Amino acid sequence: MIDDSPSGKQRKRPAKPLDSVRLGELALSYVARFSTSAAKLERYLLRKIRERGWEGEGEPPISSLVHRYVELGYIDDEVFARAKTGGLMRRGYGARRVHQALGEAGIDESLREKVRPGELAARQALLVLARRRRFGPFAAGPIDKALREKQIAAMLRAGHSLDSVREMVDAKSPAEAERWVAEAADEMEQ
Repeated sequence: MIDDSPSGKQRKRPAKPLDSVRLGELALSYVARFSTSAAKLERYLLRKIRERGWEGEGEPPISSLVHRYVELGYIDDEVFARAKTGGLMRRGYGARRVHQALGEAGIDESLREKVRPGELAARQALLVLARRRRFGPFAAGPIDKALREKQIAAMLRAGHSLDSVREMVDAKSPAEAERWVAEAADEMEQ
């Protein structure tokens, strides 16, 4: 549809309200494109119904649709939680931030505890963050007190524990930081 206004912009047609078939198509499309949890799919479908409206009979079958996709294996909260945890840890986020992200994705507490990263993974993630952001022993130059405080604050916001952050920032060299991480691996082997 073309608008006859002087700007010449096209107007979008309003999207058709959803029914059971269109809702199922939206859900399948979303699951095919994104790794998701059951709660995230449910929130997505609720949002789409709010945006477009519902013209189907009765209440929208959101929970039954989500349950069906879980049974079919299209959605697996544990697989999602492990993948999300691994991805965040590889980017340098700490256990607290991972726990928070999984909570926002609707992963229940018991599953969040099951996939919680151990000490070695937490130290490795902190090392990744310090290298990438040039914190502590990876800094280009000497670190004054104000810069040290900013680095500590950034690592705490990334979800790392204060004790671990201090160990990383106080490391004298990159080799010392790597040894600190390796100590956690040695402790696991014992």
